Amino acid sequence: MTGFLGTDTKHNFVLTIRDADTVAASLRQALEAASPEERPGLERAAAVVEAAAVASATQVRARWVRSRLAAVGFAGDVGSVDAVKALRRAEPKLSLLAAVELQRDAVAHPE
Repeated sequence: MTGFLGTDTKHNFVLTIRDADTVAASLRQALEAASPEERPGLERAAAVVEAAAVASATQVRARWVRSRLAAVGFAGDVGSVDAVKALRRAEPKLSLLAAVELQRDAVAHPE
């Protein structure tokens, strides 16, 4: 999850909030009380959450950039000027500097 802080209309930073550890703990707790039928699904879910939890903050931001670009229908080169424009269209409160920095994360971590 990502949020923008402040009262300005443009923001130069993005705060990345990660709660995968909380979700993983909840899944482990659910596994302790799970019936044999529920266990395989919960074990798979726990593995997926644990895999997501090891992603770096840069990787999380890169995924977020791609999701925002997809939300506005952008399918071009993530490293292009058009990608920065599309990102700012998707998130109008992003400053140009923040959008470029986020774009760099996405370029550095291709999927």
